[in-house]
Amino acid sequence: MMALPEKTDSYICVDVETAGPIPGDYSLLSIGACTICTPRSTFYIELKPLNDNFTSEAARVHKLSLQRLMEEGVAPYEALRSFEKWLTQQVPAGKQAVLVAFNAAFDWMFINYYFIHYLGHNPFGHAALDIKALYMGAARVTWSQTSWHNISPNFKEKPALTHHALQDAIDQAEVFKKILKDMQPLNSFSGDDHK
Repeated sequence: MMALPEKTDSYICVDVETAGPIPGDYSLLSIGACTICTPRSTFYIELKPLNDNFTSEAARVHKLSLQRLMEEGVAPYEALRSFEKWLTQQVPAGKQAVLVAFNAAFDWMFINYYFIHYLGHNPFGHAALDIKALYMGAARVTWSQTSWHNISPNFKEKPALTHHALQDAIDQAEVFKKILKDMQPLNSFSGDDHK
């Protein structure tokens, strides 16, 4: 019987709020992140916008004041350094940090752009795991059945996300953990992947 390979991944759930649909033209406004397992470690920071650009759709979702963030937000370079420092504390040497998100393509796009632009590297690399895609495969459903509205009743009491980056990261981490648990024994996830 073949032994399972030693776990080398460290899952970090990440959620972002932004001023619009693409980085560069629109600003990353907040980052929320947490470890998947207990005891849970969390990270939250609000960033100074790059410019005044925003879409009304994004503003309705995040409800953050760009004017307040211009005054109180952390400069992007310092914010990304803080996030990297927190990640270093959570991810043991020799393990790969894996960004886990609900619609990871969007969150990773902003995180990657900001890390590369301000620090010259992304601690996550190209390791991004999408909760929607994981659920699609695990539950054998179509993509249209992977909205939070469809998934959350199976795993979470909250029917909607708050659009506060940290709270959403925590809620998404709980759903991710439960999906993995339901997939056992297909995987060897023990609940202590960040140790």
